[in-house]
Amino acid sequence: MKSDIEISQGTKLKNILDIANNIGIEEKYIEQYGKYKAKIDLSIMDENKEDGKLILVTAITPTSAGEGKTTTSIGLADSLKKLGKNVILTLREPSLGPVFGIKGGATGGGYAQVAPMEDINLHFTGDFHAIESANNLLAAMIDNHIYQGNELNIDPNKITWKRCMDMNDRQLRHITDGLGKKTDGVPRDDGFDITVASEIMAIFCLASSIEDLKERLSKIIIGYTYDDKPVIAGDLKAEGAMTALLKDAFKPNLVQTLEGTPAIIHGGPFANIAHGCNSIIATKLALNLGEYVVTEAGFGADLGAEKFLDIKCRNLKTKPSAIVMVATIRALKMHGGLDKSNLDKEDLDALKNGIPNLLRHVANIKDVYNLPVIVALNKFSSDTSSEVELVINECGKLNVKVVLSEVWENGSNGGIDLANEVIKMCEEKASFNYCYELSNNIEEKIRLVVQRIYHGKDIALTDKAKEQIAKIENMGYGNLPICIAKTQYSFSDDSKRLGAPEDFTINVKEVRLSAGAGFIVILTGDIMTMPGLPKVPAAEKIDVNDEGNIIGIF
Repeated sequence: MKSDIEISQGTKLKNILDIANNIGIEEKYIEQYGKYKAKIDLSIMDENKEDGKLILVTAITPTSAGEGKTTTSIGLADSLKKLGKNVILTLREPSLGPVFGIKGGATGGGYAQVAPMEDINLHFTGDFHAIESANNLLAAMIDNHIYQGNELNIDPNKITWKRCMDMNDRQLRHITDGLGKKTDGVPRDDGFDITVASEIMAIFCLASSIEDLKERLSKIIIGYTYDDKPVIAGDLKAEGAMTALLKDAFKPNLVQTLEGTPAIIHGGPFANIAHGCNSIIATKLALNLGEYVVTEAGFGADLGAEKFLDIKCRNLKTKPSAIVMVATIRALKMHGGLDKSNLDKEDLDALKNGIPNLLRHVANIKDVYNLPVIVALNKFSSDTSSEVELVINECGKLNVKVVLSEVWENGSNGGIDLANEVIKMCEEKASFNYCYELSNNIEEKIRLVVQRIYHGKDIALTDKAKEQIAKIENMGYGNLPICIAKTQYSFSDDSKRLGAPEDFTINVKEVRLSAGAGFIVILTGDIMTMPGLPKVPAAEKIDVNDEGNIIGIF
């Protein structure tokens, strides 16, 4: 079979004006970036129009065997379109770091892709560059303020704001800057985050309007004074210029799938220290324009779906009509203890031991959030009929359907059964519940997520975390939602505890306030906010051929 990029480049795309016209967007609302990409002017939004139905695609706890969540999301949207539905896909933008690192491209795979694949994976429409510029403008204004006399009494040792760039570069995690002559700045310890880890990215994706964006930017806490009082971006008068840099980026991006389904791709925050979903404004616009909207959340359902439901839905002021849980037999066998080298062989014992991971995620959606859920079993050629039957039977005990998805190989034709079931689910009535209430104190919120979603026994707070919680609550931010940063590879905070572990304690090491984004980050381990490149980075295989076409992106 051809590579993803070969399939993408071999597909004749429609002009983006035709894609826009198919969902009722007039040319006056479109700002073209060539023939196949465009930004949508937000003035098209009709607040009086009834919203479409929101479908969230999430997954089991990720493994190195892969689950295919983005591919399933794209294929499901194509299948709904094939059934005659007015559907819009909404996804996150890929980060350059993973594209050149381990992951390669992040636009789906096989015959379920968004396109132009290479453009989306690389510079796209420049949104990440705008976010990076706004982040670094604020950093420059902080250090300039200190150099120019430090009227705000900022303690250089208590600056929490880092610079950022959209590349994996471990060399920049911890640096000392301001070196040289006196006119070169004030020396201090500093560091870089990858752009998707910037609080500005989270703000960008949670803001509901330009006005809201500016207000959130002004609330960013950049550090503390010598007497430990918070200093915000608004104190530096930085929010106006930052908003100016983000003004055009804030308009959602319109592209298409290989089958011509409209796709709005916008924003891409970390799914650990942030909420890992595409922008609120893109989802709102899609709901305003489409009958069905397919979107996804980062990592497994314990992280991505939990944050989508407990953080994004609170800002979006709506709920999903259906949840699709993506799983593979290969990944479930890994959760059952099977080595990756043996995944192509039938092993019903390993599969049975791994299925509880899937069942826990499914039960959480049904029992905690009270939402309808279906399992999309992303089929591989090595899956046997006995293995498929075992998954169907085990999920049946929870009254949850399992549908095979073959969109990677067959495009929309491989997802028709899934699409039909999702349409039925969207008609079910459900009284959506959050995992916790905002009125719960911070410690109660953490414990509720740990016990109800992770199925852990309890939490253990370091003295540092206790002090930080007390400080945040004393500052008046205790009513914000929480964003738990833990390993994505386990329900616990130990990445090696696969499957569905129980009777464990989550260790909270640190608690940070993201006042602009509007949530509290709970760190349960060492979360890397500036990744490094692997020994053999994907960048080594990326090139441009003699015809000027990019090659080598997965």
